[in-house]
Amino acid sequence: MQKKLVTLTATAILGLTAVSAQAAILDDVKAKGYVQCGVTGGVPGFSAPDSNNVWTGIEVDFCRAMAAAVFNDAEAVRYTSLTSQERFTALSAGEVDVLSRTTTWTMSRDTQLGISFVGTMFYDGQGFMVRKADGIESALDLSGAAICIESGTTTELNAADYFAANGLEFNTVVFVDQDEVVKAYEDGRCDVYTTDSSALAAERSKFANPDDHIILPEIISKEPLGPVVRAGDTQWFNLARWTYFALLEAEELGVTSANVDEMLGSDNPAIKRLLGVEGDFGTPLGVTKDWAYQIIKHVGNYAESYDRNVGPATPIGLERGLNALWKDGGIQYAPPIR
Repeated sequence: MQKKLVTLTATAILGLTAVSAQAAILDDVKAKGYVQCGVTGGVPGFSAPDSNNVWTGIEVDFCRAMAAAVFNDAEAVRYTSLTSQERFTALSAGEVDVLSRTTTWTMSRDTQLGISFVGTMFYDGQGFMVRKADGIESALDLSGAAICIESGTTTELNAADYFAANGLEFNTVVFVDQDEVVKAYEDGRCDVYTTDSSALAAERSKFANPDDHIILPEIISKEPLGPVVRAGDTQWFNLARWTYFALLEAEELGVTSANVDEMLGSDNPAIKRLLGVEGDFGTPLGVTKDWAYQIIKHVGNYAESYDRNVGPATPIGLERGLNALWKDGGIQYAPPIR
């Protein structure tokens, strides 16, 4: 009996320790009063500051959504601009609570770096941009070209694979920072600029003459871009993951920032659960039961974020494509809240 009691006590202690460890990030975030979000140095539509240092973008909206879930305040966020080389170290070291920075989900990153990918906020693929005056119509015409690439990214590896597979030669011009890559391309130090297609469209929108540059039709990779958190904290991971799912579920159910208050009176059980009218799905995440209501009220649903940041009506002009909901021909999909 004594041995059994000792075993049960040890198990209980381990369980309490695990719960304490899992709650560490959320507790720290609540104590300091804001979410520290790791972002890019400035990619329009994804994460970029304006002249007043107000950050916007679809990836910024994810951090704002997390802040809304925790604090009922989407502005309770501080942003840390990180290069591709800095991002994982900063996350692992606790310098940021969440990384929402055009980061591709790969097996090696997911299994070797002590980090966990939350989901795919944006399904993308690597492309190539060239000057229209050069008359290049296909990536297969790029043999011998000088290509500007940011180091420490999947872009380097994808380009090497593509050119090798197609028997093409190329010369890389590598830079540490994305801004350096863009400047080098604009200054004519290379013939081609390659990165995720969405980023190419975003950067082209900032050029003095965007129409002088074309994005070639070939997509040479899968680039599932999504937020990342440190591994080992189940509660924080779940909060981040279900923040992402709540944005999608809200779109599917037709709940928007404009009608969310009206939707509190909906008879739809799924909407009741989403908004916290029925059941309590917030407490297991460490937040209030109206956590998703707060997200939608302050940030909107996935479609609202997409449309205002990168959609067809923006200078970036991206159609939904794969990022449409599953019922609309895309592959964005949220498990049910129940």
